[in-house]
Amino acid sequence: MIDVERLAAWLDESGLPGKGEPIEHSYVSGGAQNEIYEIRRGELHCALRIPPAAAPAARDEGIFREWRIIEALNGTDVPHTEALAVCTDPDVLGRTFYLMEFVDGWSPMNVRRGWPAPFDTDLEARAGLAYAMTEGVALLSRVDWKAKGLADLGRPDGFHERQVDRWTRYLERVKGRELPGFETAAAWLRAHKPLDYVPGLMHGDYQFANVMYRHGAPARLAAVVDWEMGTVGDPKLDLAWMLRGWPEDTGAPEAATALYVDLTGMPSREALIERYSEVSGRQVDDMDYYDVLAQWKLGVVLEQGFQRAGDNEKLLAFGPMVLDLMKSAAELAETTAYGSQSQ
Repeated sequence: MIDVERLAAWLDESGLPGKGEPIEHSYVSGGAQNEIYEIRRGELHCALRIPPAAAPAARDEGIFREWRIIEALNGTDVPHTEALAVCTDPDVLGRTFYLMEFVDGWSPMNVRRGWPAPFDTDLEARAGLAYAMTEGVALLSRVDWKAKGLADLGRPDGFHERQVDRWTRYLERVKGRELPGFETAAAWLRAHKPLDYVPGLMHGDYQFANVMYRHGAPARLAAVVDWEMGTVGDPKLDLAWMLRGWPEDTGAPEAATALYVDLTGMPSREALIERYSEVSGRQVDDMDYYDVLAQWKLGVVLEQGFQRAGDNEKLLAFGPMVLDLMKSAAELAETTAYGSQSQ
């Protein structure tokens, strides 16, 4: 729970609107890593993001890292929550926290596979949801991260050279079974590189679950959210992450269940890649490389959840997903025409 009196005292000193007025607050969402509260105070309407009391101490650094990213996005054309204020003094609420604009929009995670009107019946409008999401990540890739003070956010040098070793070590710490296809994809990734590598700001977990849309049509992205994995690396990996599992034919029945949202009527994968290239200015002839990396890496990440699942049905469901991801990554590695030109 939020200590309203301490928060009020801090807000009085912060220069934000509403000084001296009562605070209204409500819990929005949260988990083991973060909690979000809606805060109202006079003209101030914002969201407060803070680690729960039981979260590891390192989450305070993570929260401040998130703050640095959204603050850097202020003044850019990337749809984002405006950064308002940050507090690193544990005497205020016990943990580092920050305030950001409260977004008036909707999340695909709150629609439970169905889409809100008019996207539920208008397939042309629904296609706009995917185009808007693609444009958002393309705009993110164009942010001048050095000029925004994020030169120390990640380690862009050697980004691709580190991936296989890093995630192999990660898997070894949690490994409880053999993952067919893992070694095949890993070997292919060691032997190949992108055609070019232009470092940029990346989200790290870019997907429908981490964007919000403005109400009504046409589809407009309100904000990219949840920056826990944000870093400076290769932005095209965000695009591949977004497109993993995208059906070949979005008009086929299986498009409705290919992901956790209904993709029926969405643009083709090729159309979204083309839109990304148009907006970002990046070449996309090496997307097979990023697809192998994205599927292989996600398989490793989900395997950790599966190995500690216990009787958690959500985490247990990761088990077959991991096997499918590794199989798909290996099959693409073995069949893609992308090869010698990337050496």
